[in-house]
Amino acid sequence: MRDVLRRLIAGEISEDEAVAELRQLELGELSGRARLDLGRYLRRGIPEVVLAPGKSPREAARLVIAMAERQGQGLVSRMTDDHASALTEAASAAGMDLVRYHSSARALRKGFSPEAVAARVGILTAGTSDVAVADEARMVIEACGLEVRMESDLGVAGLHRFVGPLAAMLEWGADVIVVAAGMDGVLPGLVAGLIDLSVIGLPVSTGYGRGGAGEAALTTMLQSCSTGLTVVNIDNGVGAGAAAVLIASRAAQGRRRGRSTAMTANTTAPAISNPNTTPATAREASAPPGIAKNRPKTRIAARTATSSHGKPRRRRP
Repeated sequence: MRDVLRRLIAGEISEDEAVAELRQLELGELSGRARLDLGRYLRRGIPEVVLAPGKSPREAARLVIAMAERQGQGLVSRMTDDHASALTEAASAAGMDLVRYHSSARALRKGFSPEAVAARVGILTAGTSDVAVADEARMVIEACGLEVRMESDLGVAGLHRFVGPLAAMLEWGADVIVVAAGMDGVLPGLVAGLIDLSVIGLPVSTGYGRGGAGEAALTTMLQSCSTGLTVVNIDNGVGAGAAAVLIASRAAQGRRRGRSTAMTANTTAPAISNPNTTPATAREASAPPGIAKNRPKTRIAARTATSSHGKPRRRRP
């Protein structure tokens, strides 16, 4: 968009040509089957993510590469091995870099990197089985230019394990924390009850028997008595990452405004004059408590009130 506006101002393209290019930035149609929302990142700061299930490996790869060609990067989640192979081949043929996140990936156009945002997101997982879903959140966060740190295998079965990593994440300066947990799903509520940051609970479909598909973890998080815990749907790593990006980005925006306001105040504040060091005169000085002042008060004689004509008023009998 900046490139289009720059060329319009420079007179390299006409107004109609600029409008046509901006429309192409908003929506891309591929063979009448897919309509890529290319303007989503400009509107919300979060790019569109291709969901691999339900699409053939070649079709999913084509969508991801098309997005990367037009906006610098293309994201895909829930890939199978066949999807991953097709995407690797397509990215290599297009001369693009591929960043893998377990079952998710980002295809990057050469020389592209998302605009950095001065915000940080922490991710905790209860078990190693929760990492694949948490990695979806990490992919979205990194695609939006935020810093992210992830610590794994911190579940309540060994409660002492999460204290150190959580303290380190707070010291690092996380703006929001995503907590992924399957099984009983207790960890997000526990973390939310200990810190003053926004916590996003990410239920994962790991477990045994009844509730093992993530229902138990979701119910626990929804019923948590830790107030303020935000919960996304089961295995919705993309949604958790997007929510974290919005919260952390707004925190970064607030810090920028605060610094800007402080700089403006320092610039416009008047210079401080030298303090008055002249000793107080006898009239200005006050006596110590309990000691009468040396100079008696001068009484002012009462004046007779005058009328509007300057004549003294007569007292009533």
